[in-house]
Amino acid sequence: MAWTFTTLKTAIQDYTQNSETTFVNNLSNFITDTEEKILKTVNLPVFRKNVTGTMTSGNTYLSAPSDFLTPFSLALDNSGYEYLMFKEVNFIREAYPVSSTTGVPKYYALFDDDTFILGPTPNANFTVELHYVYRPTSITTSADGTSWLGTNAPDALLYGSLVQAYSFMKGEADLIANYTQQYNEALSRLKVFAEGRSTKDAYRTGIIRQQVT
Repeated sequence: MAWTFTTLKTAIQDYTQNSETTFVNNLSNFITDTEEKILKTVNLPVFRKNVTGTMTSGNTYLSAPSDFLTPFSLALDNSGYEYLMFKEVNFIREAYPVSSTTGVPKYYALFDDDTFILGPTPNANFTVELHYVYRPTSITTSADGTSWLGTNAPDALLYGSLVQAYSFMKGEADLIANYTQQYNEALSRLKVFAEGRSTKDAYRTGIIRQQVT
């Protein structure tokens, strides 16, 4: 079955038999945390975008799009596209301890939720293309609204939310383990679906492209 925000909340309460006010007030948090966890765990082509922008000479940082969730690739145009390697912030800090060290960037890392750090600092302005997983509209934004995950991954969304809910309640370990197992099985089915989708032509599956400044 497909979930709406209302029916999913009702299901969580039915499973947990909990209508306590604090618990009910946190239902949307259980669901949004699960949505983000699913999107970061399973590579779903339907949630990919390509955007172009500009690295600025002398600026170690590059802003991420407002709907950015996790990177897929970052390339710069230096008389042909060159792909940067994704690293941890500490790697870049140690490799380029002085931000005034400039050159054609080879590495990038997530500095925070909204910003990349580059290494070395760009020595010129470069056009860049970011391929990334974006954060879709949550099922929690509308009581009777639907979402892609609510329609196509209902089990993962339910059981992941139940793990969150029972952890919040400090529920029995065997129940949490049971729902965790069912969540992982649902994720496995979703991964199989995603892998099948990713074999299709990217132009036919509609990877979204947009210009950013």
